[in-house]
Amino acid sequence: QVQLLESGGGLVQAGGSLRLSCAASGIIISINTMGWYRQAPGKERELVATITNSGLTNYADSGKGRFTISRDNAKNTVYLQMNSLKPEDTAVYYCYADVRRSWTLRPTDHWGKGTLVTVSS
Repeated sequence: QVQLLESGGGLVQAGGSLRLSCAASGIIISINTMGWYRQAPGKERELVATITNSGLTNYADSGKGRFTISRDNAKNTVYLQMNSLKPEDTAVYYCYADVRRSWTLRPTDHWGKGTLVTVSS
């Protein structure tokens, strides 16, 4: 099995910063894309940012210029630096990883349990 463990969520005032981390563990041969999604109360889960194992990044418009995604391939860890946070960034943030667990099987999607980010006005 593969486990994704997120950390770094919490309560912050508007304009503040948080750094989320997510470490993947378990039977892992390689990880292609890692990323972050979020789900606000009453809304659907949405993309925040993704990064490939070669460093190509993709951001949702809501986070461009404020959020930075990065990863440490040696540690199977992805980070999300969030600056200039707004109340509308309040959500549960989920880590995602596209993991190859076997040379004979296709990569599979894995999700963390989520970490809550609350931005107060």
